[in-house]
Amino acid sequence: MKRVVVDPMNRIEGHLRIEVVVDEATGKVQDALSSGTAWRGIELVLKDRDPRDAYLFAQRICGVCTSVHALASLRAVEDALAIEIPRNANYMRNIIATQQIVQDHLIHFYHLHALDWVSPVEALKADPAAAVLLQNGILDTYQLPFAGPVEMNTSAFSHDFPKATGAYFRDIQGKIKQIVDSGQLGIFAAHWWEHPDYTILPPEAHLIAVAHYLNMLDRQKDIVASHLVFGGKNPHPHYVVGGMPCSISMNDLNAPVNSQRLAVVDTSINLAIACVDSFYLPDVLAIGDSYVKKGYVDGGGLAKERALGYGDFPDDRYSGITNGDFHKNLLLRSNGVVENFALGFTGATYHNLDANDLTDPAVLMEGVDHAWYAYPQAGDLHPWNGITDPQFTAPKEGTKTSWKSLDENGKYSWIKTPKWRGKMAEVGPLSRYIIIYTKVKQGIIQPTWVEKMIVDQIDAVSKVLNLAPEKWMLSMVGRTACRALEAQVMAYLSKYYYEKLVKNIRSGDTTVANMNMWDSAKWPKEAKGVGIHEAPRGALGHWIVLRDTKIANYQAIVPSTWNACPRDSNGAHGAYEASMVDTRVKVVDKPLEIMKVVHSFDPCLACATHLYNSEGKSLAIAHSDPYRC
Repeated sequence: MKRVVVDPMNRIEGHLRIEVVVDEATGKVQDALSSGTAWRGIELVLKDRDPRDAYLFAQRICGVCTSVHALASLRAVEDALAIEIPRNANYMRNIIATQQIVQDHLIHFYHLHALDWVSPVEALKADPAAAVLLQNGILDTYQLPFAGPVEMNTSAFSHDFPKATGAYFRDIQGKIKQIVDSGQLGIFAAHWWEHPDYTILPPEAHLIAVAHYLNMLDRQKDIVASHLVFGGKNPHPHYVVGGMPCSISMNDLNAPVNSQRLAVVDTSINLAIACVDSFYLPDVLAIGDSYVKKGYVDGGGLAKERALGYGDFPDDRYSGITNGDFHKNLLLRSNGVVENFALGFTGATYHNLDANDLTDPAVLMEGVDHAWYAYPQAGDLHPWNGITDPQFTAPKEGTKTSWKSLDENGKYSWIKTPKWRGKMAEVGPLSRYIIIYTKVKQGIIQPTWVEKMIVDQIDAVSKVLNLAPEKWMLSMVGRTACRALEAQVMAYLSKYYYEKLVKNIRSGDTTVANMNMWDSAKWPKEAKGVGIHEAPRGALGHWIVLRDTKIANYQAIVPSTWNACPRDSNGAHGAYEASMVDTRVKVVDKPLEIMKVVHSFDPCLACATHLYNSEGKSLAIAHSDPYRC
């Protein structure tokens, strides 16, 4: 047995340490630990502050998905104060959210995850002429058509996407060669390019993917134009409790929202659709198909046992979340828990999750048995009663500042352990797809157009791969593919909300905010609220307690809390840990498969990789930051 340490992970923002115990003879991971090595602490920052300012602080929890915490925070405060936002505000917020998801998923694959699958070194072996044929074949085979309730105009930028000429690919190949020959790989530095997994794809696929990697560097910023138009900036756009801060005038050229600026939003949405339809989704499906045909269907982990979601994207205004109104008109009813999807949708068990469950301490809770926090008494706590009391302890081997190995029997992470009815669950695009597919196929719901599109996507991919959904979805490939499929849904959903916004403005409604409860003198002495959102990485929840117009308690259970959490009091693994245990590695000292499976969750990690053996001796250090010494 060999203990391999990856700390911190490369190419991702944040701080995460992974330890795995591998059977060197079989490559099977016997045990795994996931440790969040940075303390968030935003809950204490928010205590005693004005709730109208909460979203400004809360959205700084993350600098990658730049608006999701703001949305959850706003919904929590508005839920506590019974504020119903106007239609225009609902549409604007949903456009910002859907475009955020598309951009986040694009960045995740091309700029954070793609280099786990493709290699610039392999791209040098490609025949540019053969790459042209492969590019066209990928589009013919893996493009999925859209069928929705509105006519979509996707002409923007599509005339030069995707480029597929011999001259173009030769030029890209020349640029890659210059980088490789210089010995300074820059953005392609610090990886195990000699790993055998990089020979699974033909060299031409590597060249195409690297070209698209570079394409998306230029395009991803344009996809979030709605953040600038409606929220003033990106990252961290502005909002206001009660709606949006941008006034509407179709005639005033200086108005925050007018006909010209709405056209900018429309163009960015069309760009997002083109990027997903012609680049992202075909690339992911082509790579996934190659891997699945080679038998790479491991890494499903906890998703096989339990997937959880909250639901999102209200089609119209709603009066609150905890009163149940939010869940009455959602286009994405991924609220619920599905157990045992590994048995297929016929053998899976669905459990409803609604507004009452969000407030029930017997349903949702957090534990700290293996986290560096202290509770005043044994047991788990509902977020409204949550306590953030940091208590750091030393690792099993090493010191507080120099770790050798974590204490799997003690505390080893700054991340708490969230639970649904005492059990851990996976969240994210894969979970949302599992839940929607199960609910529709079991006849639990009649699908909205969004849900029908999701089911159709899953069935179409299953046909291409010639595998049942539970065979390909419950894997690192499936988790990555569902993220790309969701990007397509969100791109078209953004267009749907845009058309609703324009239609509503044309009807004469220009209201963007409900300020009836802005005056704190109108607030109750004490109030509680819940804000939920299906963020790019999964189910996100913020819980707030107000007392005497100030925040008395604030707790957030974020998607990476669900997925990256340490084991529970019974020794059961969280989603990252379970997925690693469900994975085999070919080269123990170069665990590329572990990188793939953890990166498939789109976690927030740091910028370099260190490997140690069981004695703590450094085997290799791989820096992914070209400016790091």
